Order: sequence, then C-alpha cells, then structure tokens
Amino acid sequence: MTIPPDPELGEEQPFIAHLIELRSRLLKIIAVILVAFVGLAPFSDRLYTYLAGPLLKHLPTGSSMIAIDVASPFLAPFKLALVTAIFATMPFSLYQMWAFVAPGLYRHERRVLLPLLVASTLLFYLGAAFAYFAVLPLIFKFMTATAPQGVAVMTDISRYLDFILTLFFAFGVAFEVPIATILAVWSGMTTRAALADKRPYVIVAAFVIGMILTPPDVVSQTLLAVPIWLLYELGLLFSLLFRRGS
Repeated sequence: MTIPPDPELGEEQPFIAHLIELRSRLLKIIAVILVAFVGLAPFSDRLYTYLAGPLLKHLPTGSSMIAIDVASPFLAPFKLALVTAIFATMPFSLYQMWAFVAPGLYRHERRVLLPLLVASTLLFYLGAAFAYFAVLPLIFKFMTATAPQGVAVMTDISRYLDFILTLFFAFGVAFEVPIATILAVWSGMTTRAALADKRPYVIVAAFVIGMILTPPDVVSQTLLAVPIWLLYELGLLFSLLFRRGS
C-alpha cells in the first residue's frame, strides 16, 4: 500500500513495514475469531436450534428436520458456530482493517469514511436480523402451506443452514445500499440528481435482485426488493450531508 504524501501524516513508512503491520492485524483477526469460536462451540447445538426456530414453528405436526449425511449432525452446528464467530467479531475485524488503511487517508477522508464504516456494519446486522425475524417466518409459512398433499416437509439440516446463511448474506449486503449511494455521490462518480433520475431503473433492478437472491416465491422477493428501494431513497437523503471535501 502506497501512502500519499501528506503533511498531516508524517513520513512514509517502508513497504516491508506495511506488510508486517498487515500480517500482525490479520493474525489478530484470526485469533479473535478462533477465541469466539471456542467460546461458542459448546453452545453450537443451541445456536442451531435457535436458527431453526422459524422453520420448526411451521412444520406440520409430527415432522422434523433430518440429516442426510452421516457427519451432518456434528458438522452443521459447528459450521454455524464458526460463521457466528465471524459475524460477531466483525466490528473488531473491520476496526483492524480501518486502523491499517487510516494512516494513508487524508483527514477529511477519515472524517467521512469512519462513520460510514460503522453505519455499514450496523446495516449489515440489521439486514440479517430483518431476514430472520421478518422474512423467514413468512417464507416457511408459505412453503409449508403450499406443499402438495402427501408430501412430508422434512428439511436436511445442512441444506437448511446453507439456505439461511445465503439469505442472511443477501439481506446484509442489500442493506448496504445507502452506503453505496452515499459513497457514489461523495466520491464524485455521480450526482444526487442523476441517481434520483434513475429511480425507476433502481426499482426494477431491486426486484430482479430479489428474484435472483431469494427463493422462487413472490413474498420473499418482495421483502428483499422493497427494502432495497427504500434504502436507496434513504441513501439519496443522507447524501446531502456528504459532499466532496466536506
């Protein structure tokens, strides 16, 4: 990483020093994730039961989840514990990345990007929470209600985990739309007026993204598309506060 000459920042560090610092920060991130994983591993079964709650509530009486692979009952909860550790330590990981790149930024860039970094983290968590508490119950209620007569709804625990994590990631990334909008305006890539004029295309694109990233039902597609559109409008509103050079 090359640091731009800036009287605010002092002397430029050697390239090797940057590599050593990057290695140190990556090791800290890995160590914290491992510590969190070790702490969560004994509760992996409880975590999975909690994650499966939205599906279990809508399964027909007498139905349950199943494990097709021999190692699934062991591996699926531990995989969830690892992903939970990564998600839970995300603020620390992002702080380490921020501390690495911050010396290479100008003062006005740090004043703008740090609040956006914090906001993007909170929005990602908010997107995952929205998927769990609002979207998943509706999806599973719809899917279990539309199952053909004579078909037992019994979901494999590994496939269920992959489905849930994909949905969490999709909604987490979708909730980053305001940050992307603000950065596009602040960096000078486009203007707020130009983005506002593209609103009809954004709405269409939101529904296309919802169709691609969610299960093939109108409910889940709409529940992703509408927040993307509303968050786009929110990004346009807050872009008034972020102007280049401010």
